[in-house]
Amino acid sequence: MIDALAAEWLKIRTVRSTLIVLVVLAVFVGLMALLAWYAAAAWDAMTPEQRSHMAVSDLPPLAEWVASLALAVLGVLTITGEYGTGMIRTTFAAMPTRGAVLTAKAGVVAAVAYVTGLAAVVATFSVTRLIMGGRPIPGQSPEPLSDRLPLFLAMAFSITMFALLGLFLGAITRSAAGSIAILVAVWHLVPIVVSHLPAPWDERIGSLMPAALAGQLAGVGNPDSVYGSLLPPLVALAVMAAYVAVPYGLAALRLNRGDA
Repeated sequence: MIDALAAEWLKIRTVRSTLIVLVVLAVFVGLMALLAWYAAAAWDAMTPEQRSHMAVSDLPPLAEWVASLALAVLGVLTITGEYGTGMIRTTFAAMPTRGAVLTAKAGVVAAVAYVTGLAAVVATFSVTRLIMGGRPIPGQSPEPLSDRLPLFLAMAFSITMFALLGLFLGAITRSAAGSIAILVAVWHLVPIVVSHLPAPWDERIGSLMPAALAGQLAGVGNPDSVYGSLLPPLVALAVMAAYVAVPYGLAALRLNRGDA
């Protein structure tokens, strides 16, 4: 297994898609910094009455939102890229136990996604807080990093869940386009549909949506969003684990029964 992990680590850090994802996230953090600078400048130029009507969305959740999709796409490409080039045959020849290959890929993708996702969220918080300073701009939490760290750690778990979901969908469908289409639906489209369901089903089902789990895991819920907040932290963690475990089982079954 150590050799399999080393091989997958070598692959993921040398393919172009990994660099592209990291650049996308770095650019997004830069855009959040630009937004924070604009908000701070606008705040300083406003009258007290104008300030009462100004609000800026909390920026770290936006970083989580983008990182979830970007790293989910990386998870998809981690395996569909090998199927597209035929390298998967070489991989299975070197490591005939296909379940071990999938587990090694999952371990590497999870590590990269967690570290990268946490870095993107914390960097967004730190940079924008530095720029905005102590300005009491509505929508911005005054809490220090130490108080928000549990939420950021939960966000990193959510980002990792999306990355693994992308990997396993790629193993099941063997199609980058198909897997990404499913991910976009799960990540963005389905929650919009669920939010239009009649009460109380909108909140009940909304609480089970993948992107709703981080806030519930951290115990802060999902205020001002389309998601519900009915799950206690341990249940949210169990649902998050199910979003990983079920696709993993299907992907392992597909790899063991299908041709390379």
